[in-house]
Amino acid sequence: MELEISDGAEQILKKLNNAGHMAYIAGGAVRDLLMEKTPHDYDIATSALPGEVKALFDRTIDTGIKHGTVTVIENKEGYEVTTFRRDGSYTDNRRPSSVEFIERPEEDSRRRDFTINAMMYNPALGLLDYFGGREDIENRIIRCVGEPEQRFREDALRMLRAVRFRAQLDFEIHPDTERAIRKCAVLIRKVSAERIRDELNKILLSEHPEYLGDLRRLGLMRFILPELEVCFGEPQRNKYHIYDVGEHIIHTISYTPRDLVLRWAALMHDIGKPLCSSTDPNGIIHFYGHHRESRRIAVDVLHRLHMDNDSIHDISVLVENHDYRVDANYTAVKRMMAKTGAELFEKLLALQLADNRAKNINYFPDKKRRIDNALAIYRDVIATHQPYRVSDLVVNGRDLMRAGCRQGREIGDILRQLLDEVIIKPELNNRIYLLKRVKELKRK
Repeated sequence: MELEISDGAEQILKKLNNAGHMAYIAGGAVRDLLMEKTPHDYDIATSALPGEVKALFDRTIDTGIKHGTVTVIENKEGYEVTTFRRDGSYTDNRRPSSVEFIERPEEDSRRRDFTINAMMYNPALGLLDYFGGREDIENRIIRCVGEPEQRFREDALRMLRAVRFRAQLDFEIHPDTERAIRKCAVLIRKVSAERIRDELNKILLSEHPEYLGDLRRLGLMRFILPELEVCFGEPQRNKYHIYDVGEHIIHTISYTPRDLVLRWAALMHDIGKPLCSSTDPNGIIHFYGHHRESRRIAVDVLHRLHMDNDSIHDISVLVENHDYRVDANYTAVKRMMAKTGAELFEKLLALQLADNRAKNINYFPDKKRRIDNALAIYRDVIATHQPYRVSDLVVNGRDLMRAGCRQGREIGDILRQLLDEVIIKPELNNRIYLLKRVKELKRK
């Protein structure tokens, strides 16, 4: 068997081998190569000790020297080179209490999470597959190396990683591995918010973000996203919906383009509905104000997961406005663009399209037609540079102050009134007319 690896990785392997050390490509890179995918990065496992690795290469970085990892810079790329090791007991569900460097690769493979990530490869020596990883790839199975419960007690994040690999690869999780996840699910509470967020991001950016719903089936959701857990089983008894709130959210995610902000907005857009449910005399269920409640919950969840502030802002804007009907005319489109900004406006329409597609399909064609028409108008506004923001006006606050307006609220109010007129009639965006209007509005 011959797999095509990067030039940098091949050079590192040869240099280590020529110095008398065993060295292999390890982990996810081998899996990707066997699946005829291009690896995102290469990890290298070797019998060489960290000091020996550093002595062989000109440029190295001590990225995890305590655990045997040195990053080698080759062809301007970084390659993590880690000494074969055997881990001691785990005391914090993440890091081993001790690390023993060893000379043979089988024991190193034994400490890894899943069989599909436990293989090693060297072009001269071939494939090392001690636990049936290649067969599991052929059968599209995610299975723990050794005893699943032990693997999850070593690092509880591996339970979430199982769902992530399922979403990325469209594999099934082995029944024994699933049973262990259900048994150990509570341990996920010991994992840091940042690590959980990163795995959720990878699930949402995968080919199958809808597999996020597996978190509920496996008992993880109530510890990671309890606000989403309560959405399942929450009925939506009206003509527009065919799923309960949780199922509708999962379907909406699956219909959104692969954009992290957009998929987080899809995940959060209806999360406030259980707190806003009411039933009218005809038995129809309504969720008045759920967009505001969903925004509040989304901000809380994203802060809890330590999401960056820019993403929190964009996601919350999309969530708050996801249910706002944007009519397909220039005035309505530009007013919403002024509220969201151009880039978020396009994402808002994509979210609305996915949201409606995840409802009763009988009503989808009309809604899609309106959204598509609004999108066409938006693109024309951008292409023809039509004004839709205060900053697009040919006058500004300094012009208004020179015209005698008081700094502060008066200037802001007048600028907004000018913008409202210009949104309706773009040709009014000229200095002579606007300065004349400033004097008229000031007198009023």
